[in-house]
Amino acid sequence: MPADHARVEPAIAAIIALREQGASVHCITNSVAQNFTANVLLACGASPSMTASHEEAPQFTERLDALLINLGTLDAERRAAIRDCAGVAARRGIPVVLDPVKCDLSPPRLAFAAGLLSQGNMILKANQAEARLLAEAPAALRVVTGSVDEISAPTGERGAVSNGHPLMDRTVAMGCALGALVAALAVRAQTPFDGALAALLWFGVAGEIAAERASGPGGFASGFLDALYATSPETIRKQAGIA
Repeated sequence: MPADHARVEPAIAAIIALREQGASVHCITNSVAQNFTANVLLACGASPSMTASHEEAPQFTERLDALLINLGTLDAERRAAIRDCAGVAARRGIPVVLDPVKCDLSPPRLAFAAGLLSQGNMILKANQAEARLLAEAPAALRVVTGSVDEISAPTGERGAVSNGHPLMDRTVAMGCALGALVAALAVRAQTPFDGALAALLWFGVAGEIAAERASGPGGFASGFLDALYATSPETIRKQAGIA
């Protein structure tokens, strides 16, 4: 699909800004995703922190640039930390990304996610099943992942990204890490839409490049980190598949 350059260039600018200026993201995330998520952020020029301690996490959120809330492993400690961190982030006005992992399988988790969205101006990053259940909840931006990833803003602005590779679905924490990158790029982009588009393009193109060199999921995971780190803006611009 030919790139829409009017949309690609603000996304490219956000990628360049993140690489040059960095961004710190506090991640309350799935315990199985922490290591990969941290490595993704570091490869892209961002700085991660990962504590889910109710005593510490709000203090980290006070000092960092963005917040990721991922509901993948939602124990009592994380619930308490999430509530307090969401309040800190709302007061400070920093970007917050909510990834309501598996809320379609758990009514309590769905209610918790809906309650979070009702309290703040959050970016919702979800798969299609999760997004359908949260369709009525307010969100600053919706990023819905699938065979084609879609972005929609309350203003009516919409976009879609077709980049990516099936091996991305065979790699643990890929979607969780994407939410963290959306948060980091929201810090440096001119708009949340531009930041989300940048994250989807960067991830998708890196996935395509890594898949060309990998024989399976193990090699793909390490190659994906290398591709995130090394892929140039020119390559992302050339391979961007957006609508």
